[in-house]
Amino acid sequence: MPDSSPLASSAAAPGPGRPRLGRKGELLLALLPTATVLLMLWLLELLSNQRLLFASLASSAFLIYLDPGHRTNSTRTLVISQMGAAAIGFALHAWVGPGYLGAAAAMVLTIGLMIGLDAMHPPAVGTALNFAFRAGTGEGNLLLFGLAVGLVVVLVIVQRGTVYVLKWLSSRPVSPG
Repeated sequence: MPDSSPLASSAAAPGPGRPRLGRKGELLLALLPTATVLLMLWLLELLSNQRLLFASLASSAFLIYLDPGHRTNSTRTLVISQMGAAAIGFALHAWVGPGYLGAAAAMVLTIGLMIGLDAMHPPAVGTALNFAFRAGTGEGNLLLFGLAVGLVVVLVIVQRGTVYVLKWLSSRPVSPG
């Protein structure tokens, strides 16, 4: 009798939804999210010294690179989970102060939000913790974080376009010279 547990079904699930390119091609494709994150960090450095508040977005960028077509990496999921987590962490920091109580509550509420809205994006849990432990000096950090999320949304769009072009190129017949 086949095993119908979630682990059995995930083991049989196909891999990421884009063609693999070999070592050189993968490294070249990885430059796009890397450049996006570095650009984002440079812009944020100009506007704020709260670097750690934006660290979880690097994980988001890598997930988008790995499989831009996956539900976890959709723009809807990314925006809802990351912005919701930032707002929850920020609010709990303001309400109970920095510490483990606010961080634990932010983590639980963020997971509840993601489950309730069907917007699961694991790096958002790190965002909630970052904002709960150190929300910074005010609402300006939430606005800057929103700007950074916007840059990651641009990455989603560019990566999906890249995957589309790769699939199109790989499906074209090769003419005999």
